[in-house]
Amino acid sequence: MNREWLEKDFYKELGISSSATQDEVKKAYRKLARDLHPDKNPGDAKAEERFKAVSEAHTVLADPEKRKEYDEARRLFASGGGFGRGGFSPGGGYGQGGGFNEFNLGDIFGGASAAGGAGLGDLLGDLFNRGAGGQRASTRPRRGSDVETETTLGFREAAQGVTVPLRMTSPSPCTTCHGSGAKPGTSPRVCPHCNGTGVISRNQGAFGFSEPCDDCRGTGSIIDDPCTDCRGSGIQNRTRTITVRIPPGVRDGQRIRLAGQGEAGLRGAPAGDLYVTVQVSQDKVFGRNGDDLTLVLPVSYAELVLGTTVSVPTLTGRVGVKVPPGTADGRTLRVRGRGVPKRGGGAGDLLVTVKVAVPQKLDENASEALRGYAEAEKVSGFDPRAGWAGA
Repeated sequence: MNREWLEKDFYKELGISSSATQDEVKKAYRKLARDLHPDKNPGDAKAEERFKAVSEAHTVLADPEKRKEYDEARRLFASGGGFGRGGFSPGGGYGQGGGFNEFNLGDIFGGASAAGGAGLGDLLGDLFNRGAGGQRASTRPRRGSDVETETTLGFREAAQGVTVPLRMTSPSPCTTCHGSGAKPGTSPRVCPHCNGTGVISRNQGAFGFSEPCDDCRGTGSIIDDPCTDCRGSGIQNRTRTITVRIPPGVRDGQRIRLAGQGEAGLRGAPAGDLYVTVQVSQDKVFGRNGDDLTLVLPVSYAELVLGTTVSVPTLTGRVGVKVPPGTADGRTLRVRGRGVPKRGGGAGDLLVTVKVAVPQKLDENASEALRGYAEAEKVSGFDPRAGWAGA
């Protein structure tokens, strides 16, 4: 978990309550992201900052594991338990004659989370570290935040796969110092105050406390001659175009992860990830059922009765579909291997549903022929309502 999370109200950023459902989180983010996107507000620095804040809030709250860690940490720090420089009052008598030599909350709350980032125990382990004689906390690189964006594809693009350019404005490694934060030709040096750990440990009774080093601000290094373009942060806000390959068969609402394409990490630390949510528009001809394509084929009554072969479209051209004689209206015919490409190879099927098109008006010759057919049908003994429960 990022320590900065505790200083931010992600629920307020999205304009929702802390009891909001995951769907409400998603809806609030999408509305704000559309209104604040840099492409919609060119040159508006405030809108850009809000867009980044909203994206960070969504990254945390949209992930159930990250949201749980965030909520737990906020409850702990808001409970008045004495977290911070002033010490800690457990209330249960820890450290008072009980023989406790250390109190590591990392042992209680566990290690890394399922989301892949540092867990709550990592955060609290930094604040409540080992006591006298214990080891100092090591400095972790401050990984960049994950970034969320959206793209809209046509139905056939999503089914067949496509490469699309995404234009983004986000923190990226400084092109002058290449993310180090130091002026070209120089390098950061190890902080002598914390010996590069980024934290200073001190003892208070039975407990050992660690806090960020004031000299290096918790980074473990000092830059004597900072880069003038990024002012020593190693990060610049810039607009970039990323080429994203969308795999065949992507579904509406599916998220695609691009590792290392999110916000840049501080001073050369690893970048976060980019998550692209794909919105798929509807098609005038095709529908989709899993990996199968669906379409409705208009036919005449005569074609169903006598049988025919009709040319229908697919994703890669046209194919002839044989309609057997006596086919019932609404029957679905299957054309194998002409559906949506599958991830492991092969493709789904094309499901063609026949539907009778009834003419609204006939000329006299056609009407006379149809009346003759209806009479012949009766003579043959055919009854369309034979066996019908409502007869």
